[in-house]
Amino acid sequence: MGQRAQKAYDNFKQGYNCAQAVFMAFCDKYGISEETAATLASSFGGGMGRMREVCGAFSGMLLVNSMETGSADASDREAKKANYESVQKLAARFKEENGSLICRELLGLTKKQENEEGTAPSERTAQYYQKRPCAEIVKCAAEILEEEFNFD
Repeated sequence: MGQRAQKAYDNFKQGYNCAQAVFMAFCDKYGISEETAATLASSFGGGMGRMREVCGAFSGMLLVNSMETGSADASDREAKKANYESVQKLAARFKEENGSLICRELLGLTKKQENEEGTAPSERTAQYYQKRPCAEIVKCAAEILEEEFNFD
């Protein structure tokens, strides 16, 4: 496991959500403070605000991808194409490793369980970490980024 993957894992274990944990592990490369990175990624946790849609760890990956391949030039179609190709490559790797991009599927939640969860974040206890794959998924997401972008 690389240094940034370990950092992402540790971030999650400290209570940051999945998207925050991943993005914060790479933010120093872009001159972004951990506080700013945590704020930018905060709404993506729990599959977009605990809606259990796109996995927050994957969303964190895309924030890093945007910093690496994104463009601010609205007319640069080639840059957009390169960015979208990178997104799709990362998505394929993530799905290959984890089976899905969808939070509820990764957690094995039924629709009923999902509806019962509500918006309040779960308390981070030993039992929480034991029953959820999130810490390992966060680590995997960061490992994919380390490999794809040759990060240290």
